[in-house]
Amino acid sequence: MENKVEDIKQTVIIEAPIQQVWKTVSTSEGISSWFMPNDFEPKVGHEFHVQSPFGPSPCKVLEVEKPHRLSFSWDTDGWVVTFILKELGDKTEFTLIHGGWKEADSIVPKAGEKASIIRDRMNQGWAVITQKLRKVVEG
Repeated sequence: MENKVEDIKQTVIIEAPIQQVWKTVSTSEGISSWFMPNDFEPKVGHEFHVQSPFGPSPCKVLEVEKPHRLSFSWDTDGWVVTFILKELGDKTEFTLIHGGWKEADSIVPKAGEKASIIRDRMNQGWAVITQKLRKVVEG
């Protein structure tokens, strides 16, 4: 029986053109303004760190399709974070997907808690973070 933790998916409509949103989600300065301090570069294969509450998390850029899609591995537990941008006229639909979860009762090493508990906590966190992105971009 499959006991995998479901991907986190958060979508927000941002009152700004796609290029403006892309700049905020695909540059180190932009990502720092709504997520975490980092040394990100939008180049496939680039290894970088985000400064999480648990310390620096190693990441690697997996995909860059300007201005529609960006994904990176996050930390050492198999997580993949993907940003999907969709143009809606003068607005942008931004979707964040946090996948790569293991079984619900497997322990996430850095946090020392079950994946299902961390997923629920992170889902709430991503909901807040995507709203922060909207506020940052909309000014």
